[in-house]
Amino acid sequence: MKIKLRHGFEDIICIDNLLEAWKEFIRGKRNKSDVQEFSLKLMDNLFVLHEDLNSGNYKHGGYQSFNISDPKPRNIHKASVRDRLLHHAIYRVLYPFFDKTFIADSFSCRIKKGTHKALNRFREFTRKVSRNDTKTCWILKCDIKKFFASIDQKILLDILNSYIPDKQITRLFKEIIESFSTKPGIGLPLGNLTSQLLVNIYMNEFDQFIKHKMKVKYYIRYADDFVVLSDQKSRIENLISLFANFLGKKLKLHLHSDKVFIKTLSSGVDFLGWVNFPDHWVLRTTTKRRMIKKLLASQSRECFQSYLGLLTHGNAHKLIERILKQ
Repeated sequence: MKIKLRHGFEDIICIDNLLEAWKEFIRGKRNKSDVQEFSLKLMDNLFVLHEDLNSGNYKHGGYQSFNISDPKPRNIHKASVRDRLLHHAIYRVLYPFFDKTFIADSFSCRIKKGTHKALNRFREFTRKVSRNDTKTCWILKCDIKKFFASIDQKILLDILNSYIPDKQITRLFKEIIESFSTKPGIGLPLGNLTSQLLVNIYMNEFDQFIKHKMKVKYYIRYADDFVVLSDQKSRIENLISLFANFLGKKLKLHLHSDKVFIKTLSSGVDFLGWVNFPDHWVLRTTTKRRMIKKLLASQSRECFQSYLGLLTHGNAHKLIERILKQ
């Protein structure tokens, strides 16, 4: 039986929560013209938003779309300041509840998780499965095809309803979820803070199936990428059809046929930007090129420190020396 959310609609829409959400939202955005315009009449805008939500008259606006390539082409959809503020207000109330329902080895868009923790966990698993490199470690790596664009909105709303007894909250989620679609009833926008939480809620159904129904011990998921480790190739070969069947029937998602493979750790496994071997890790070539390009274009100390921190997690001494020289 699923635990139920105890927070009510008022906890999300109250002025205090909207003010705290605003403080979080404006970090790094103070110089944006739309943010400055909204802040000129901040309290008036907050009270109007509160009243629209309280009366049931709130309607989510449209989106501005633009493309990025980091590392692959993505279509980002940006909501208005008013709507993004509400996303933060929802997130700060609901994230702590839903985060407790997630498995420990889900690492994307979670506080105190992230790529570094996922890679450390992956390396911990490789040591255990290989028994400190005395046995062959087989790794199944999978990727979900068109992840955000394929989320079924009705299935997502049904999952939310199973956790949230307050119908005003689920109606608000319905308004936000249905404000965007790649085709009728399908898709979430890349760009909404709420989307980051919603895809984890959606994929938690799959995570729970793997961990508790399939009893898979060595499993890690980061967004739409996931890996399973075993000392027996046949064991993980049999999992592929079971995974595909659950994803297809329960979540209407599909594995990316070109990105499902089984490899040994000794041959090198590409996971989260690093090619992992038993005793060392090297940065993926495309990641390296993108990093150097960004550093040369940015020339900012923050960008430099961020990438230097990334490189300390693997065998990249020569690359660090090259960057320092440049």
